[in-house]
Amino acid sequence: MLFVNYPKCSTCRKAKNWLDEHDFEYESKHIVDDNPTSEELRKWWEMSDLPLKRFFNTSGMKYRELKLKDKLPDMSEDEQLDLLATDGMLVKRPILVNDDTVLVGFKVKEWEEKLL
Repeated sequence: MLFVNYPKCSTCRKAKNWLDEHDFEYESKHIVDDNPTSEELRKWWEMSDLPLKRFFNTSGMKYRELKLKDKLPDMSEDEQLDLLATDGMLVKRPILVNDDTVLVGFKVKEWEEKLL
Protein backbone atom coordinates (compact mmCIF):
# COMPACT_ATOMS: atom_id res chain seq x y z
CA MET A 1 0.00 0.00 0.00
CA LEU A 2 1.29 3.47 -0.89
CA PHE A 3 0.42 6.40 1.35
CA VAL A 4 1.07 9.70 -0.45
CA ASN A 5 1.00 12.53 2.05
CA TYR A 6 2.31 15.87 3.28
CA PRO A 7 3.53 15.37 6.87
CA LYS A 8 2.60 18.91 7.96
CA CYS A 9 -1.01 18.39 6.86
CA SER A 10 -3.33 17.63 9.80
CA THR A 11 -5.62 15.48 7.64
CA CYS A 12 -2.63 13.43 6.49
CA ARG A 13 -1.55 12.95 10.11
CA LYS A 14 -5.08 11.75 11.01
CA ALA A 15 -5.01 9.32 8.09
CA LYS A 16 -1.57 8.03 9.11
CA ASN A 17 -2.78 7.51 12.69
CA TRP A 18 -5.82 5.64 11.37
CA LEU A 19 -3.61 3.36 9.26
CA ASP A 20 -1.30 2.74 12.22
CA GLU A 21 -4.21 2.04 14.60
CA HIS A 22 -5.51 -0.58 12.16
CA ASP A 23 -2.05 -2.14 11.69
CA PHE A 24 -1.80 -1.48 7.96
CA GLU A 25 1.63 -1.77 6.39
CA TYR A 26 2.37 0.99 3.90
CA GLU A 27 5.11 2.87 2.14
CA SER A 28 4.99 6.59 2.83
CA LYS A 29 5.70 9.05 0.01
CA HIS A 30 6.18 12.80 0.69
CA ILE A 31 4.00 14.55 -1.88
CA VAL A 32 6.23 17.63 -2.17
CA ASP A 33 9.69 16.03 -2.02
CA ASP A 34 8.61 13.21 -4.34
CA ASN A 35 5.69 14.58 -6.33
CA PRO A 36 3.71 11.98 -8.29
CA THR A 37 4.36 11.93 -12.03
CA SER A 38 1.62 12.54 -14.55
CA GLU A 39 1.79 8.80 -15.39
CA GLU A 40 1.25 7.81 -11.73
CA LEU A 41 -1.56 10.32 -11.39
CA ARG A 42 -3.25 9.06 -14.57
CA LYS A 43 -3.08 5.46 -13.33
CA TRP A 44 -4.49 6.39 -9.91
CA TRP A 45 -7.21 8.54 -11.44
CA GLU A 46 -8.27 5.75 -13.80
CA MET A 47 -8.30 3.23 -10.92
CA SER A 48 -10.31 5.55 -8.70
CA ASP A 49 -13.37 6.19 -10.91
CA LEU A 50 -13.34 9.74 -9.50
CA PRO A 51 -13.59 12.95 -11.49
CA LEU A 52 -10.11 14.32 -12.18
CA LYS A 53 -10.96 17.51 -10.27
CA ARG A 54 -11.00 15.44 -7.05
CA PHE A 55 -7.22 15.09 -7.40
CA PHE A 56 -6.77 18.85 -7.08
CA ASN A 57 -6.23 20.45 -3.69
CA THR A 58 -9.00 22.99 -4.30
CA SER A 59 -8.57 24.56 -0.86
CA GLY A 60 -4.84 25.12 -1.31
CA MET A 61 -3.18 28.51 -1.80
CA LYS A 62 -1.46 27.37 -4.99
CA TYR A 63 -4.82 26.36 -6.53
CA ARG A 64 -6.27 29.80 -5.77
CA GLU A 65 -3.07 31.60 -6.80
CA LEU A 66 -3.21 30.00 -10.25
CA LYS A 67 -6.97 30.67 -10.52
CA LEU A 68 -7.51 27.03 -11.44
CA LYS A 69 -11.21 27.12 -10.64
CA ASP A 70 -11.66 29.15 -13.82
CA LYS A 71 -8.93 27.44 -15.89
CA LEU A 72 -9.57 23.71 -15.29
CA PRO A 73 -12.79 23.47 -17.35
CA ASP A 74 -10.86 24.61 -20.45
CA MET A 75 -7.90 22.27 -19.90
CA SER A 76 -7.60 18.78 -21.36
CA GLU A 77 -7.12 15.79 -19.05
CA ASP A 78 -3.48 15.55 -20.16
CA GLU A 79 -2.92 19.22 -19.35
CA GLN A 80 -4.51 18.80 -15.93
CA LEU A 81 -2.41 15.73 -15.12
CA ASP A 82 0.77 17.47 -16.32
CA LEU A 83 -0.08 20.47 -14.13
CA LEU A 84 -0.65 18.26 -11.07
CA ALA A 85 2.75 16.66 -11.67
CA THR A 86 4.50 20.03 -11.45
CA ASP A 87 3.76 20.73 -7.78
CA GLY A 88 2.75 18.42 -4.95
CA MET A 89 0.88 21.27 -3.25
CA LEU A 90 -1.66 21.18 -6.09
CA VAL A 91 -2.51 17.54 -5.37
CA LYS A 92 -5.29 16.59 -2.95
CA ARG A 93 -3.91 14.60 -0.08
CA PRO A 94 -3.59 12.09 1.30
CA ILE A 95 -3.80 9.54 -1.48
CA LEU A 96 -3.86 5.88 -0.55
CA VAL A 97 -3.10 3.40 -3.32
CA ASN A 98 -3.74 -0.30 -2.87
CA ASP A 99 -3.86 -3.11 -5.44
CA ASP A 100 -7.33 -2.21 -6.68
CA THR A 101 -8.28 0.85 -4.63
CA VAL A 102 -7.34 4.53 -4.71
CA LEU A 103 -8.62 6.80 -1.95
CA VAL A 104 -8.23 10.56 -2.26
CA GLY A 105 -8.58 12.66 0.86
CA PHE A 106 -9.36 11.16 4.26
CA LYS A 107 -12.91 10.32 5.24
CA VAL A 108 -13.01 7.71 8.01
CA LYS A 109 -16.26 6.12 6.81
CA GLU A 110 -14.99 5.76 3.23
CA TRP A 111 -11.66 4.29 4.38
CA GLU A 112 -13.47 1.84 6.68
CA GLU A 113 -15.78 0.72 3.86
CA LYS A 114 -12.94 0.22 1.39
CA LEU A 115 -10.23 -1.16 3.66
CA LEU A 116 -11.76 -3.01 6.60
